[in-house]
Amino acid sequence: MGSLGSYTYNNSISTDTIGRVITCKAAVAYGPGQPLVVEEIRVDPPQKMEVRIRVLFTSICHTDLSAWLGENEAQRVYPRILGHEASGLVESVGEGVKELEVGDHVVPIFNGECQKCGHCKSEKTNLCEKYRVNPLKSTMSSDGKCRFWTEDGKPVYHFLNTSTFSEYTVLDSACAVKIDPIAPLEKMTLLSCGVSTGLGAVWNTANVKAGETVAVFGLGAVGLAVVEGARARGASRIIGVDINSNKRIKGLAIGITDFINPNELDKPVHEKIREMTGGGVHYSFECAGNLDVLREAFLSTHDGWGLTVILGIHPTPRLLPLHPMELFDGRRMVGSVFGDFKGKSQLPHFANQCIKGVVKLDEFITHEMPFSKINEALKLLIEGKSLRCLLHL
Repeated sequence: MGSLGSYTYNNSISTDTIGRVITCKAAVAYGPGQPLVVEEIRVDPPQKMEVRIRVLFTSICHTDLSAWLGENEAQRVYPRILGHEASGLVESVGEGVKELEVGDHVVPIFNGECQKCGHCKSEKTNLCEKYRVNPLKSTMSSDGKCRFWTEDGKPVYHFLNTSTFSEYTVLDSACAVKIDPIAPLEKMTLLSCGVSTGLGAVWNTANVKAGETVAVFGLGAVGLAVVEGARARGASRIIGVDINSNKRIKGLAIGITDFINPNELDKPVHEKIREMTGGGVHYSFECAGNLDVLREAFLSTHDGWGLTVILGIHPTPRLLPLHPMELFDGRRMVGSVFGDFKGKSQLPHFANQCIKGVVKLDEFITHEMPFSKINEALKLLIEGKSLRCLLHL
């Protein structure tokens, strides 16, 4: 048995369900913005190179929120099981799966790694040719079919290779990462997306060094993970930027050295940051998904060597807010997916660093609820009252 706060969870696996259809609870989205319906569904056994996971913990990310609201019409498909941050146990494995066994502790990842294709073998990218993140994908890779069904036999579609808002889910084995069983699964949920994305952008994409300076635009979970990564690397100055002044307290608790609310300034943010840092920061991280914010982040970096890392999801059809000639001043801009972590290869080591205290995860989980209250958890995120609400299944 394991425990979290006042809750106890059973971390054992029964072999009785192997090869059988499982009936379990899931939170199903039936339309844009409609309350998720917690109901019984059927989950097929895993097929070739797939695994079925018993989800113990899941949490809600802004990407889930955006998908639930249906902000991108091209990505709308219903009914669908959302969710991509979770942790759990392998319940069964499909044909050909060698690296995972029943009972293994795992973290699902939306950006998979087959470890065999040209992309996976390259040190220059963490985007797998076949299992990379794809928000338009809604079925399994092997046969283009669903593994979820309503009780009356209608397909329920998948989301971001993961679909973790369910007591059981089926993943491509490339999208399941085995972690050390001593790692606290409730905290490992954060490694599925938010913390890995933000911290990895600092460690892998930017490779921030001790003594360098950083500005973080948007202090949600990803932005604060950037702060934690910069703190762990020994950044000399970490400037947090957010229009919500309440974010200052949490930012200071994790590691910002300065806080700026753009609405309280009489000048553009980049001018203020340049004044504070003698010309601009070494690195800026845009975590807001707003093009105007992205331009301020770009201009806040130092002439000659500044780097801006884009982490925010931008639904707008507008293009980048800069002229090509501005890049001749030496500032650069790059995007980062999943913090440039190769999930299967590198996440187990990252999990061990978390166990050893190199990375502090406690500040990120602000609320805990039973899975049945998932709609309340969504509301908390919409209102900006939570970073991560941990749902226990």
